[in-house]
Amino acid sequence: MKLFSRSLKSILLWLLVPALLLTMLTALGLSSKDLRKQITVAYDRSLVGALNSLNHNISTQSGGLSLEQPYTLLEFYELTANADVFFKIAADDGLSVIGNADLPMPDLALESGKAYFFDTDYLGEPVRSVVMAREAVPPLYGDKSVRIIIQVAEGIGDRESFINRMLWRSVGRDLLLIAVVMIIVIVGIIFAVRPLERLRYEMRSRTINDLRPVSTEGMPKEVKPLVNAINQHMQRYTEQAGRQRQFLDDASHQLKTPLAVLKTQLDYALRESDPQEVREVLLSMNEGVDRAIRMTSQMLALARVRDSLDTQVWQDSAPVDLGELITELVRDQWPVIRERRIDLEVIPSDTPLYVRGVAWLLQEALRNVLDNAIRYCPEQGTVAIWLMRLDHTTAQIVVEDNGPGMSEEDRLKAGTRFRRGKAGKHLPGAGLGLAIVSTILQMHQARMVLEPGERLEGLRVRLVFTLNLRP
Repeated sequence: MKLFSRSLKSILLWLLVPALLLTMLTALGLSSKDLRKQITVAYDRSLVGALNSLNHNISTQSGGLSLEQPYTLLEFYELTANADVFFKIAADDGLSVIGNADLPMPDLALESGKAYFFDTDYLGEPVRSVVMAREAVPPLYGDKSVRIIIQVAEGIGDRESFINRMLWRSVGRDLLLIAVVMIIVIVGIIFAVRPLERLRYEMRSRTINDLRPVSTEGMPKEVKPLVNAINQHMQRYTEQAGRQRQFLDDASHQLKTPLAVLKTQLDYALRESDPQEVREVLLSMNEGVDRAIRMTSQMLALARVRDSLDTQVWQDSAPVDLGELITELVRDQWPVIRERRIDLEVIPSDTPLYVRGVAWLLQEALRNVLDNAIRYCPEQGTVAIWLMRLDHTTAQIVVEDNGPGMSEEDRLKAGTRFRRGKAGKHLPGAGLGLAIVSTILQMHQARMVLEPGERLEGLRVRLVFTLNLRP
């Protein structure tokens, strides 16, 4: 966790630089090992060349072992190898030996015609030796079982010096390359994170109310999605702040008049000495408080619904049974229905009908529709609510009353905040009920249709939903 609490630059440097350095040092070690092997192979080839030269100058024509011009050949090889060279030509029975008789032999059985390399010490110095056995043609002493052993050895002091010089030259070049690569990586990382540093500086230098989008000009492609996400978040915050300002403006505008009226009525009641007049003022104040309470509740409900558009509420959506929704709503509204002596007719669907959505939001929408029907129809009036399937994919909830209805103009402008139809001018309300319904239906991809009543000759409200076929 501490690693990821650091800056991106330090994380990249601490992860990439050591990993790259370890990789390049490993590659350096492998290349040095390969270089040593290649140089050794090259020296061994020249050593085999000297052995083959001796082999071609060996003669057994006289019945014994002889060698023509060996020292001339070896002196020429010493000049090219720049080292001491030793040789031995002997019969494998040890009876005939030419050259350095005490030159050490390898402790293994020699296969005829095959060269064997080995390292050993001779005369107190390390040497590299090659040895080969071959058949004697014609045979030595007339014995075909006796083979000729040819051996050449070279002091490896100069060879090791040359190898070390080549290795150090290669190591120096690779170390310089590593240093250059490290500098390039470090500088590249510093320049790569500069857009993030600029973004951090720009965001920290802004005032609290500066929600302008951050420019993506000059940003790497990998950083642009982050900047776009920040801009989207600031846009949502701007919209939410705008809704909050709208709510405060609406509350200030809509509550100012009722509170002023209440204050005037209260002053009048305090000056009035007639109990009956005071009672009438108090009743009027009570009605004003009820209107203020209803308007405040609707404003809060509308604000809550709009906030749900940008919160996690919609992610909690689930199949909602519309029949159960109507049953619960009627149970909640039953005291008001009985108080106004409304004749309520509920017609359920033959089969359960489900929609995808948030139950409390759908109930809030239906509550406003039913509440309007109850309030706008006369006492002892009639309200009908029924649920029906329109086709295989859609269903509707219909609420109809025998109230005064709405004119065509009012129906077209329904859902506008704080706008009330002609029929509701003298009734308590804030003109927010249908605005709440419209916002909720928009969230659920449903629609509201206002029509003249068919059965009860008042207003007919249809809420049309797309069914969720998998409850």
